[in-house]
Amino acid sequence: MESIAVSGEIKMTAVDQGTITDVAVEQMSATPDPRLKQIMEALVRHLHAFAREVDLTPEEWLEGITFLTAVGQTCTPTRQEFILLSDTLGLSSLVTSLHDQRTQSSGTTSSLLGPFYRQDSPDKKLGESIVNDPEVPEIALYGRVTDTAGRGIANATVEIWQTDDKGVYDLQKDGAAIDARARFRTDSEGRYWLRTVTPLGYLIPMDGPVGDMIRAQKRHGYRPGHIHFLISAPGYREVVTALYMGYDDHIDSDTVFGVRAPLVVRIDKNNPHNPVPELDGSIHFDFQLSPVSSAGDSGRVGADPSQILKK
Repeated sequence: MESIAVSGEIKMTAVDQGTITDVAVEQMSATPDPRLKQIMEALVRHLHAFAREVDLTPEEWLEGITFLTAVGQTCTPTRQEFILLSDTLGLSSLVTSLHDQRTQSSGTTSSLLGPFYRQDSPDKKLGESIVNDPEVPEIALYGRVTDTAGRGIANATVEIWQTDDKGVYDLQKDGAAIDARARFRTDSEGRYWLRTVTPLGYLIPMDGPVGDMIRAQKRHGYRPGHIHFLISAPGYREVVTALYMGYDDHIDSDTVFGVRAPLVVRIDKNNPHNPVPELDGSIHFDFQLSPVSSAGDSGRVGADPSQILKK
């Protein structure tokens, strides 16, 4: 980098569009945490490259700052607009895919935790419904949680949450009770079964800055119907995933890019293996957990909105 003389013998680096990136990275070079140093240096280089590529103007820079400010101001204990932004830009899906690549053995494909997860799901007994007052016919959801050798994992935790029969999460209803979510434990053979309603596809929250962005891009803003899962057991890698309804019109155009082919399911009618025979429809899906490879080996691309604000 070229230095220039100022005030007699004092010299300083000439800072311009060609040198600013190296100057900024050099100023961060003493960062003691090696991972933080790596991430921040890469972030600065890519941000600067982006600005150069689009020849970013001061007005556009300020518009971006205004947008990000509005995203932050929209976040509440029940709404995480920044996670929604990450989801709709495909970043959450990319981080999920990178997480799956790190595992040393196969397991159930991951999907997004999403912006509507909450830690306080009620504990329920196997066979119970996750919906408080269903207004449509229920279906059975069942299967096993196994290790990579197919052995059932007893007492594994199965957290589940979804929209209600109108396509709305409980977190989206002011003052509403916890609904359409619960926590179960597998039996001695790793089996789980429960009652729920068919999830509806829905429009992501469009009343904030992310919704404005989606409209400006002429995107439809819909997610296909799906059911979220968070499955864990001591000694195994936590699985965050979702099952997607194959009948949904938006199965190939999910606004947050969460659909994976192995996770697409259909409702089976008159299934003789349905563990809740009084219900006509059922979905069967087995989850496979791989051994834990490191402390905190979690695939949670997302978090309870209230916990993020506490941090």
